[in-house]
Amino acid sequence: MFYWSNATAQKFRAAMEDDFDTPAAFTVLHELRRELNRTKSADTAGQLKALGATLGFFQDAPAAFVQGAANTAALDVDALVNERNVAKQGRDFTRADAIRKQLDAAGIVLEDKPSGLTEWRRK
Repeated sequence: MFYWSNATAQKFRAAMEDDFDTPAAFTVLHELRRELNRTKSADTAGQLKALGATLGFFQDAPAAFVQGAANTAALDVDALVNERNVAKQGRDFTRADAIRKQLDAAGIVLEDKPSGLTEWRRK
């Protein structure tokens, strides 16, 4: 169980209250991660997640993160982008939209440039 009165949490809080000293806060998170790797403690894992959450870290379940990476790795993103471009040129917008949605679901964002090129990046 996580308590802000814990010495580690107090150290993290002090860093954040010191003009949002993120390097010091990251040091605390790193120390907790090291302890978690050593002890495999559920309490330490909970504390790491709770403190990280104040910065927006560790919000997804690990299985969801790994699953998302596996889904993206299985895709040939460049081939799908090329297929989408061919579909757009052939005015098959239904297929082009379907490819965009497929890539979006896998965590890929497409950016159509004025030059006609399509760039992609991970969300």
